[in-house]
Amino acid sequence: MDRKPIIIGVAGGSGSGKTTVAREICRSFPEQSVAVLEQDAYYKAQDEKSMEERLLTNYDHPFAFDNDLLIEHVQNLLRFKSIEKPIYDYTVHTRSDKIIPVEPKDVIILEGFLILEDERLRNLMDIKVFVDTDSDIRIVRRILRDTEERGRTVQSVIDQYLNVVRPMHLQFVEPTKRYADIIIPEGGQNLVAIDLMVTKIRSVLESVDSFS
Repeated sequence: MDRKPIIIGVAGGSGSGKTTVAREICRSFPEQSVAVLEQDAYYKAQDEKSMEERLLTNYDHPFAFDNDLLIEHVQNLLRFKSIEKPIYDYTVHTRSDKIIPVEPKDVIILEGFLILEDERLRNLMDIKVFVDTDSDIRIVRRILRDTEERGRTVQSVIDQYLNVVRPMHLQFVEPTKRYADIIIPEGGQNLVAIDLMVTKIRSVLESVDSFS
């Protein structure tokens, strides 16, 4: 049996704690054996658009993502080829000229709120996870993050949540829960679920080793 990396998809609404779940999984394995591809890094480049047009981008819609590039990168990692992960520059609302080199790893985590929305991506995953957290907790986390890390006002975060984030979540994110193999309530706070995930990943790695 040929050895190949294990692909894990971690989805969930904005502020659900999916990034924390991905981070906790990484901490359970040697640093050199896990790589994370954040879907946020794969927003489409908007160089051809004016700043006014860029500001109108709905970043919570599936069309905002360059899934073709993400799929290409995942397929390269599956073939043990290194990739150049893009960096998205939120200050100018387009892709940066800088990149992050990513080497093939035993475990590849794909993390993002719409990571389970594209069937092509789902078909590449060995384990699909949905982090399920109550909406009131998610909006509070989003307010804290965007005001402290992105210089936003509380009112602007609330307006965006009500007008864009919430309706997009109901339309595109919540329905992907049915594709999940594992649903983790309360995100990174659910240590029992994370431990079970880590145990499952280790068992898959060991089974591959035993046949390689």
